[in-house]
Amino acid sequence: MVTVVETDRIEMAESDNEHTLDEMFEALERMPVPEGYKVEIVEGTVFMSPQRDTHWDIIADVYDQLRGRYPRKRIKSDVRIDYPGRLNGFAADLTLLTGDAEKNAKGLWRHEDVVLVVEVVSRSTGANDHGPKKAAYANAEVPVYLIVDPCVGRCHVYTQPKGGDYLVETTVAFGADVDLSGTAVGLTLGTGDFPRD
Repeated sequence: MVTVVETDRIEMAESDNEHTLDEMFEALERMPVPEGYKVEIVEGTVFMSPQRDTHWDIIADVYDQLRGRYPRKRIKSDVRIDYPGRLNGFAADLTLLTGDAEKNAKGLWRHEDVVLVVEVVSRSTGANDHGPKKAAYANAEVPVYLIVDPCVGRCHVYTQPKGGDYLVETTVAFGADVDLSGTAVGLTLGTGDFPRD
């Protein structure tokens, strides 16, 4: 049984047995999720976000820049990866994997093989990007976490994960370059063409 809390958030009904991520995703696959919506589970709550032009333009821009250095098979978009913590099945806007990344026994990519996560903020789910998702990525020791916020025209880069948090945060305004050359990503991302929301 599923209870709709608001247009972009669904909570699974309470039961005696905690749902597993697999059970939750299987239930979602049986539901009529609208075309063009991204679905992920953050700390046991299902979030559905509509894809917007601004959101997609930024994802495509970053993807194109990553493709200049990395093969397509290492870059994933909206693909489920399970992260540490209670029921965290994320579908990040972009994920860069290591060159030797392997899927686990369930056929999912492993969080241990993630080099970079990029999340483009949506007004309805932005708190997740800065809160529980950031904590999960830090706990998973994802080397670089990039949040792109078209609402304020800024990027937040988190590096050096340790003890469940990132030790370094860098903020860059749209128009300036995001220098990731000294990180595991090894390149600089231009933000000059990022649209504002």
